[in-house]
Amino acid sequence: MIKYLVFTVMSVTIISTASCHRGTETVETARSWDVDRFDDIKILRYEVPDFDSLTLDEKMLVYYLSRAALCGRDILFDQNCRYNLPVRRTLEAMYEYGEADRNSADWAAFEKYLKKVWFANGVHHHYSNDKFVPEFTENFFDELLSSTPQERFPDDYGTYQELTDIVKRVIFDPEFVPLRVNQQDGVDMLATSAMNYYEGVTQREAERFYKAMADPKDSTPVSYGLNSKLTRDGDGNLVERVWKVGGMYSPAIEKIVYWLEKAQEYANPVQKASIGKLISFYVSGDLREYDEFNIMWVQDTLSRVDFVCCFTETYGDPLGLKASWEAMINFKNIEATRRTEIISANAQWFEDNSPIDDRFKKEEVKGVSAKVITAAMLGGDCYPATPIGVNLPNADWIRRDYGSKSVTIENITDAYEEAGKGTGFLEEFMLREEDRERIVKYGSLADNLHTDLHECLGHGSGQLAPGVKGDELKNYGSALEEARADLFALYYIADPKLQELGIVTTPDVAWAEYSRYIMNGMMTQLSRVQPGKNIEQAHMRNRQLIAMWCYEQGKGDNVIEKVVVDGKTYVVVNDFEKLRGLFGQLLKEVQRIKSTGDFEAGRKLVETYGVQVDPELHAEVLERNAALNLAPYSGFINPVYNPVMENGNIVDIQVEYPDSYVDQMLEYSKHWSFLPSRN
Repeated sequence: MIKYLVFTVMSVTIISTASCHRGTETVETARSWDVDRFDDIKILRYEVPDFDSLTLDEKMLVYYLSRAALCGRDILFDQNCRYNLPVRRTLEAMYEYGEADRNSADWAAFEKYLKKVWFANGVHHHYSNDKFVPEFTENFFDELLSSTPQERFPDDYGTYQELTDIVKRVIFDPEFVPLRVNQQDGVDMLATSAMNYYEGVTQREAERFYKAMADPKDSTPVSYGLNSKLTRDGDGNLVERVWKVGGMYSPAIEKIVYWLEKAQEYANPVQKASIGKLISFYVSGDLREYDEFNIMWVQDTLSRVDFVCCFTETYGDPLGLKASWEAMINFKNIEATRRTEIISANAQWFEDNSPIDDRFKKEEVKGVSAKVITAAMLGGDCYPATPIGVNLPNADWIRRDYGSKSVTIENITDAYEEAGKGTGFLEEFMLREEDRERIVKYGSLADNLHTDLHECLGHGSGQLAPGVKGDELKNYGSALEEARADLFALYYIADPKLQELGIVTTPDVAWAEYSRYIMNGMMTQLSRVQPGKNIEQAHMRNRQLIAMWCYEQGKGDNVIEKVVVDGKTYVVVNDFEKLRGLFGQLLKEVQRIKSTGDFEAGRKLVETYGVQVDPELHAEVLERNAALNLAPYSGFINPVYNPVMENGNIVDIQVEYPDSYVDQMLEYSKHWSFLPSRN
């Protein structure tokens, strides 16, 4: 699956789930530019180096795939909450056509609210899942609403009154759809979540529905429920509304298919066939065809241009079944890929020497491929926030029988690194000079190597016990899977094998990663959590789980220490070798939990170490982070690809870097919006 590896803002490197693209200047000047800043978010742009090294056919393939990547934006908005599209469209109409004092505090608050809705693809925070709280008054909203011509509002939700009533309720009623995803232990997660994957269905009913579909003897099961909304028909029976041509989301999917067909014309024979299979899946909605596409896709390791453009990740479903729509168009960074090729070529050695139980090791590692890529276009759940690493496909049996494809997205990590320089973060939160020096010297390599190991080997390692399907861990599955991959990376980044392979020359690379990871997991990522809240996001739960478990287990040897100097708390790693041993112990247990489907052990591990927040430490982190004026989240805007014409033919594709977050969001809403407001 696409796995998001996210760290809090660093003085040297920022790595976050956000990603965007922007710029109008040349590549040389675009690199370190910040585009916008609002609330807790900074908008960046990424460059697309080496695009000119592609052949014309490869450029055309990127161009048409990029257009397909823009067509699914409305799908994600609707998946996140059924009211997101009418809210977004109403706010945009008011923003463009309403009359107000645009120098007022209310207007600034209104604009910030809209920018947050764009960034999160809806009215809920992209990390905390909490609904945004408006900082403008309801009177201001009413005045702006009434000054906007009614013909500018969407007319496909209901009457004007029905539209404005629901929009106002969503924005101003704190008890209405308060959480996009509720993973709290012991609640009906479907009834208490605003995500739009289920309607009128209890958690118990949904679990029974999909359990009845599964054949325990099927060794190659489809991902039941992946591409549908579960609801009821007129007689009250549970039914799936499948996302396909002619089904739910058809207007957007038809456009995706149109551009995929254009892309096919410039694809090599292998990709032409796989794109054709993806198109066939979009038309039929048959998940067997989706598996066939994934098998074809994972076996294509030679094409330089590659893509994700479908229903892929299940983080937004508290049951971990239904997938958000996302897209990432990319091409291989040939020089940087040499590092990942060495790692993937030695996948069997890493599997054989893993500290996990031998029962859960793969006897034969198949089809593991890894590369470093340049992201060329982001869409859906990869935009504006994007991963820095990808490992696909998700189906355990495809990974078992055919392997997986892993990537590190280096132009995104480069953009974060440039944006993070000189912020003062490292000096504020890392106590020891030697730790800071290691990060300055080796932090970039450590980041990318962690991602390589996490994606290429971590997610692809291990195997399920006979009879285990892989979905037994339910709402804890994502956090535990991320912990498993992170632990694999943390354990092996310090292995002498990496020096033997020539990937690193000193263990200081690993120690830089260890000191930063523990500091982030125990402390600094708390800058992303609102006061009084617990940790909800899977990746943040994963990191705190690992850091706090190692802290508690290593207390006797003082492996990790909390130090207070001048009233400020610091986290210090005193014994890197023993910490590596703890990573190995926890990896063994997390792999056992996954391989056996031990829900209770997984629940206990996450709830004990990954969820609760120390309120005093939290308040301190927020205060110290605020003093640095840092945005804990970052995102990107996309480049624009322009055909160069001669005598009616396209002879080249040129990259342009826009410089306005607002303009790109409005442009996408005007020209790349295909769904009705009520789906």
